[in-house]
Amino acid sequence: MKPVVSAMNAWSCIVVSVFAIIILSTIGTMFKNNNHIMMGKAEDPKDGKAVGAAVFGAVAVYLGFLVFCASQAWLHVRESRRGAIALS
Repeated sequence: MKPVVSAMNAWSCIVVSVFAIIILSTIGTMFKNNNHIMMGKAEDPKDGKAVGAAVFGAVAVYLGFLVFCASQAWLHVRESRRGAIALS
């Protein structure tokens, strides 16, 4: 099987996805637990658990990106070990 995206794009996507998962998981947990930092003002959402669920939906999307990009990076590593001829 051949990779669809370049190696640089695959590794960049891995890094961005990991950071997004960490940051969004933290934000989602804070909303889910009605943390005073996220839920303390009058213009903040009333239902923190619903907002947390939406943020965790975004985490699931980034997990999908991470799996796809990791598989693409793995295909590049496997292809380079086999000594594929690159015309550059």
